[in-house]
Amino acid sequence: MERVVEIDKISFENDYETSLRPTNWGDYIGQDKIKRNLKVFIEASKKRDESLDHALFFGPPGLGKTTLAYIIANEMEANIKMTAAPMIEKSGDLAAILTNLEEGDILFIDEIHRLSPAIEEILYPAMEDFRLDIIIGSGPAAQTIKIDLPRFTLIGATTRAGMISSPLRDRFGMHFRLQFYNKEELAQIVTKASHKLNKICHTDGAIEIARRSRGTPRIALRLLKRIRDFADVEDEEEITKPRCEYALEELGVNDLGFDELDLKYLKLLIEAKGRALGLSTIAAALSEDEGTVEDVIEPYLLANGYMQRTARGRVASTKCYELFKLTPLGLGGLFEG
Repeated sequence: MERVVEIDKISFENDYETSLRPTNWGDYIGQDKIKRNLKVFIEASKKRDESLDHALFFGPPGLGKTTLAYIIANEMEANIKMTAAPMIEKSGDLAAILTNLEEGDILFIDEIHRLSPAIEEILYPAMEDFRLDIIIGSGPAAQTIKIDLPRFTLIGATTRAGMISSPLRDRFGMHFRLQFYNKEELAQIVTKASHKLNKICHTDGAIEIARRSRGTPRIALRLLKRIRDFADVEDEEEITKPRCEYALEELGVNDLGFDELDLKYLKLLIEAKGRALGLSTIAAALSEDEGTVEDVIEPYLLANGYMQRTARGRVASTKCYELFKLTPLGLGGLFEG
């Protein structure tokens, strides 16, 4: 069963995410500093009649990296072509993508940290000199063919910036880290989305959804969709706060946005009684792979101070003990508060 607070995209979400996705700066809420800078860079590029410099977006999933790429394309009046790094398996795959670009096009590569070193080597001259170097044949008979490419903009997105190689990172002229959203921003997003769904959400209801959305628009929109289902079944014309509270409790999302898996993770740290737990140990205990624990479960807990990463491993923070109404006693154990 899929987690309703799952931060990664669930299979059925592509269509409705596209319909609810902002298409211009006026509709895009949050990430104000990034918006201000991008507006300047886009305007300057348009005045010079140049393609926009390559841009790298990084941060946890669901914060709007893909949406920003679409808005940039709209603002630049350019076509955008989307792909994901795992889909580019051979040099020929990348060559086919690059040779099909037109002047001013935007190429968006999601999870760009997963490109293989061989693919990155082909991408370097394409990004710097807009040139594709292809080697034909092997051994003494090998020849390098250089193909000129139209000037394009590469937008890379990643949830793990630390895994991008330095040569690739350095070739991006603009780097932007997306931050978690605050409650007020998420409430605005929910309110706007409810109008598009033809199911008006009351202000206090939108705030309730925002409180439990883990600072992530993708989760807020998903919760809104599920709450709308509860309201429809009860023949309610609008989404009220009581309906939100009831639906969210039924969905297993508490008032902090935690579900059963989050609480299980935090209880593991508590039960360690001050000992640091390794990633592999936690993943095994949760029956999840290490990537899911590190990229999906931990970012929100870490950003909000419920756990800490140390050189020895993961440990519970004071805030985590307070959540379970426990008091840490150094390394000697716990007693109930």
